[in-house]
Amino acid sequence: MRVIFIADAHLVSPNDTNFRLLLRFLSELEGELDVLYIMGDLFDFWLGFPSHPFTQYNPVLDALERVVARGCRLVYFEGNHDFHLGTIFSQRLKAEIHTGPAIEYIQGKRLYVCHGDQINREDLLYRLLRCLLRTGLVAASVSHFPPAWAEIIRRRLQKQSQAGYTVKTARWNYRQILLDFARMLQKQGYDGLVTGHFHLALREDIPGSTFAVLSLGDWMEQFTYGEMQDGELQLKIYPADRSIF
Repeated sequence: MRVIFIADAHLVSPNDTNFRLLLRFLSELEGELDVLYIMGDLFDFWLGFPSHPFTQYNPVLDALERVVARGCRLVYFEGNHDFHLGTIFSQRLKAEIHTGPAIEYIQGKRLYVCHGDQINREDLLYRLLRCLLRTGLVAASVSHFPPAWAEIIRRRLQKQSQAGYTVKTARWNYRQILLDFARMLQKQGYDGLVTGHFHLALREDIPGSTFAVLSLGDWMEQFTYGEMQDGELQLKIYPADRSIF
């Protein structure tokens, strides 16, 4: 059983390197994959507008559809750039959509799987914004937004996100935050944590235990992803002949 996790591609344009490499990666997975976990922020911005204004992403949607058609289960954890996904994912791609963390039993292991944007409990401003954006009112309002608003919202969120990420990485030690969170999960009986969001490529075991921490890095510059093989979480890089560090 082959299981892959990928997060934080933040796709923008089909001309970008990360966009083209992802298409190549997905084509190689056709018929070779049992479960694909998309761990949020696959796109730099996505809301499920009924009119589907994000036609630049059609090659990725087509590639995912081919992977699913070959028997792959698709599981999508909404991120902070892609949420209220809409019918393209729920119906066309038959994705299992999670709006928050979930427990996944994979190859005999009980894993806590999440995008990761709720792990840092000290980021109070973001947590408040997240609560507001994820309300049913916002979800219902999407169908009434003019499609032209999509690009305006995307540009504003992109600008805020880029500025905020630099500030946050200077303010917080993401590795320590992840390890502290993992220790709490270990005490609750989990065997591992798989998360995106932090753009931190990390695979560690909690000292003195077999609890595995897998932070997926990103598919923007690092091109890292996770794979579960024989009950072990692994951090990999694409193409395979490149070094992670």
